[in-house]
Amino acid sequence: MRAVLINRRRLLATGLGLLTSSRLARAHNGTVHVRIEKLAFLPAEIEAKAGDVIEWFNHDPFPHTATVKGGWEVIIPPGKAATRVATAGDSVDYYCRYHPNMRGRIRIVA
Repeated sequence: MRAVLINRRRLLATGLGLLTSSRLARAHNGTVHVRIEKLAFLPAEIEAKAGDVIEWFNHDPFPHTATVKGGWEVIIPPGKAATRVATAGDSVDYYCRYHPNMRGRIRIVA
């Protein structure tokens, strides 16, 4: 019985870790990867350091953008990737200009 409880705890801890990691992406080797699929940025919230590369890969059959109102814009063609180097002022919310219900957030960390 004790072994079953321990295994359940491990399974729960693993599941919680997967849920947490799917909600927030952090840079790996200086690059943060964001998938665009089924009209959504996945994950919607990312963390990066100034100088990290943010790469969006569009798996949808139509173009998208990563647009900051009054700021920058990255156009992401279907089946292609597009990038932006994160800067200190990039803690922003962004959206797709073509599909405004698509929203994401970039948070710059030290």
